[in-house]
Amino acid sequence: MSQKPTATTPPLATEAGNAGATSPERSTAATEPADNLARGPAARISAATSGLIACAVTPFNEDSSIDLDSLKTQLAFFKACGASGVHVLGEAGEASRLTDDERLQIVRAAVRAGDGQLPVIATVDPGGIDNLVLFSRRVMDLGAAGINVAPDRSLHTDEAVYGYFEAVAGRLGDIPWILQDNPRLTGVTLATWLVVRMIKDFDNLAVLWHEDRPGLTRITELRDAQRQGGRPVAILTGNSGIHYPLELGRGADGVITASAFPELFVQTRERYAAGKRDDAEDIFDAWLPIIRHERQPGLGLAVRKYLLARRKAIRTDRTRAPGPHLEVLDRQEADHLVRRAERRTRQLGIGQAVAFAP
Repeated sequence: MSQKPTATTPPLATEAGNAGATSPERSTAATEPADNLARGPAARISAATSGLIACAVTPFNEDSSIDLDSLKTQLAFFKACGASGVHVLGEAGEASRLTDDERLQIVRAAVRAGDGQLPVIATVDPGGIDNLVLFSRRVMDLGAAGINVAPDRSLHTDEAVYGYFEAVAGRLGDIPWILQDNPRLTGVTLATWLVVRMIKDFDNLAVLWHEDRPGLTRITELRDAQRQGGRPVAILTGNSGIHYPLELGRGADGVITASAFPELFVQTRERYAAGKRDDAEDIFDAWLPIIRHERQPGLGLAVRKYLLARRKAIRTDRTRAPGPHLEVLDRQEADHLVRRAERRTRQLGIGQAVAFAP
């Protein structure tokens, strides 16, 4: 996949191609995933999963049908940016506005586009355990690397939560799954001791998608439990990666998030792993206004789709009704934030965006 800029591509230079860059600490644009996900047809998530799992948006044509060509381009974009894998059918993917057939269509197309090099993880809407298990088997049959499961909103006690996931884990068999801990989304709070117990008891629980807030202490507690003999799992954070550098410091393995600039998370982690914490935080801070702007309630999805279209990752920024849309001033503000981030990264000589040409 070519990564050279074109005449119609916004001026987002690769680090390697930026004239005048002399810093010896600069890295080239990420082209290979920095992760521990297995490769090939049998790729599956595991306790060794790490890096960036990029949450895909669902691209639509002007008639609101799914734009499968743009889905393929989007995955190529994520791969060029250094993502470890891709997550589909989440909030960013407008899953609640898709039919079951469309959801399976997206998984099938994403797996084909990933071509064994970009593993695909699908969120499975609870909707009852029977439906959850049936849909999970279908997406795994299509070649998914694993599934993501959140607590059902009807669960109100620790015992009910444990019993629910005991039934889910038992019926999933050898399907590896992610436990999404996001009380804002589900209304269900998971105590640390309960998460530790589930990790111990459910061997097919491979990854914790940690989105509880405040969350730094939770990461430390889970790593302490692991050091005391607990079964290891991958801890990937979320919440738009808003606290990512600090989460890496506490022991997070990576992040699952939606972003029009996914490479910033890849570059931040690479610098942190190399012992260059200040550089990692400088990169992150330069792009933080974009992260903040994309995560705003109501309008954030439209901002993200606009920026992805601007970067040629998808063809249009259309959302499915009654989704949000941007006015002229909204687009100008998003462009302004991108220019500021580009200016800052040029000053730093690090953290510049990948130039993507489909």
